Amino acid sequence: MIPFLDLKKINDSFEPELSAAIKRVLDSGWYLLGNEVKSFESEYAAYIGSKYCIGVANGLDALRLILKAYMELGIMIEKDEIIVPANTYIASILAITDNRLTPIMVEPDISTYNIDPYKIEERITSSTKGLMVVHLYGQNSIHPEIERLVAKYNLRLIEDNAQAQGCFYKEQRTGSIGDAAGHSFYPGKNLGALGDAGAVTTNNEELANIIRALANYGSNEKYVNEFKGLNSRLDEIQAAILRVKLARLDSDNQCRREIAQYYCEKIKLHGAILPFLFSDSILHSHVWHLFVLRTPFREQLQKYLTENGVQTLIHYPIPPFKQKAYSEWNQYSLPISEKIHSEVLSLPISPVMTKGEAKRIVGLINNYK
Repeated sequence: MIPFLDLKKINDSFEPELSAAIKRVLDSGWYLLGNEVKSFESEYAAYIGSKYCIGVANGLDALRLILKAYMELGIMIEKDEIIVPANTYIASILAITDNRLTPIMVEPDISTYNIDPYKIEERITSSTKGLMVVHLYGQNSIHPEIERLVAKYNLRLIEDNAQAQGCFYKEQRTGSIGDAAGHSFYPGKNLGALGDAGAVTTNNEELANIIRALANYGSNEKYVNEFKGLNSRLDEIQAAILRVKLARLDSDNQCRREIAQYYCEKIKLHGAILPFLFSDSILHSHVWHLFVLRTPFREQLQKYLTENGVQTLIHYPIPPFKQKAYSEWNQYSLPISEKIHSEVLSLPISPVMTKGEAKRIVGLINNYK
C-alpha cells in the first residue's frame, strides 16, 4: 500500500533532531510560554515575512482570535459580514460564526478552486467588514482584483494560510500579505507538529498584543484579565518540534513540487482534470499541500486505486453549507462549489514519497478504464 501520507516516515526523517528537541524541553522543566515558543515565534515571523507571530493552540483558534481581536478593537461588531469562499474547509466558516459574525459565501474559480475574485464585489454591502481568503491546497489565492477591492471598500484582509506555509504571491509569502493570517500546524500540514498547533501572523502591533492576551485568558499580566479571553496557547514541546521542521520546510516543499510536476506532466487519463497552472511561476510558488484532480467518476477511480494499493482521500466530500451544523443554509444552491466537492480526489504527495511510488500511481491512473 502507498499511504496517502506517511507521517511516521516523515517524522523519522527528522531524527535524531526531533528527539533531541523534545528532550531539551523535558530537561528545561518549562512547558508553556517559554523560550521554545518565543524562539519559534521569532523564527516563523522571519520566515513568513511578518513583524509578529503569536503561537496558539490550533489553526481554527488562530482565525477565531483574529476576528475576536477586531471586535475588541471595535472594527467589527456582531452580524457584520465576512466574505469567505464557499468551498473551504468548515473551520474557516466556524471562526466567523463563532464570533457571531455573518459568513457571505462566494463561489470559487472552477480552474483554481480558490475564491473567484470577480464574484466578490457583487456580494459586498455596507455591513461587509472583512474578506477571508483561503490558500486552498497550497496555492496562493491573492489576486490584483482582491487587492483593489480591499482598498476600495476598506476591508480587513484575513488569510487562512493553514494549507500554504511557504507559498508565494509575487515576492511575498502568503501569511504576510493581508492584515492578519491564521496558520495551522496540524500533523498532516506541510509544517506539521506532533499534535494540534497554530499561529497568527500580522504586522499590526496593537492587533498582535490583543490576540496574545486573548489567547491567554484575556491577560497580559498574570491574574489581571483585560478581555474575556480563551485558553489557546502553543506549548513548548510543539514549538520545539516546529523549530526543527521549519529549517527544512523550503526543501520539503520543493520535493512536493517535483512530485506535482511529474503528476501534471505524466497523468493522461481521459476525463480527469488536473490542477490548472497559469504559468511555470505558479508551479513554483504553489506548495502542494494537496494534489487534487477532478473527475465525474471519482468513486470508481478511488475504488480502483484502493484495490491496487494506493490510498487516496477526498478534500472535502460535503461543502460547509450542506452540513447539518449549518442546516439553515442547506437549501442554498452554489453549483460550482457543489460540483467541486462531488468530483475532487486527492492523490498521495509528500516530501518522503519516492519517484517509484509516483510512477506507480501514474501508471495505475493511466491504465484505468
